[in-house]
Amino acid sequence: MAVPITARGAQALKDELHELKTVRRPAIVNAISEARAHGDLKENAEYHAAREQQSFTEGRIQELESTLADCQVIDPTSLPKDGRVVFGVTVDLLNIDTDEEKQYQIVGDYESDIKLNRISISSPIARALIGKEIDDVATVQAPGGAIEYEITGIHYLD
Repeated sequence: MAVPITARGAQALKDELHELKTVRRPAIVNAISEARAHGDLKENAEYHAAREQQSFTEGRIQELESTLADCQVIDPTSLPKDGRVVFGVTVDLLNIDTDEEKQYQIVGDYESDIKLNRISISSPIARALIGKEIDDVATVQAPGGAIEYEITGIHYLD
């Protein structure tokens, strides 16, 4: 099953993959070569650290390649602007109880980052918002109880 990701999120993964393959991987190979030149590998901390970095980097490269192969890139700016909350849109919310305003973009699992107000499509908030329209109320089941948000805006931006 294809995992949704925004065009920006896919590009960020591609950039990271490129960095790992063209910068980090060669640097680790050089570090391993230098550490080998120091002699006895059993007690060579530099060698073991470089091999550990190599293992981590190769694992991350495989993870990124797999993710990019399995994802479906969705450009929010190309979506039909029918006034509904769908994957990729940015939603303005008003907490009905506290009058606190929030704005979230609904993105794929691989690109969610609450510090950047990007929430995963599989999060409780996103699941409650999908399909709703402006002025609808979405009830989110949170650990502290139900929270009601009024949708005050929907933006089809990237």
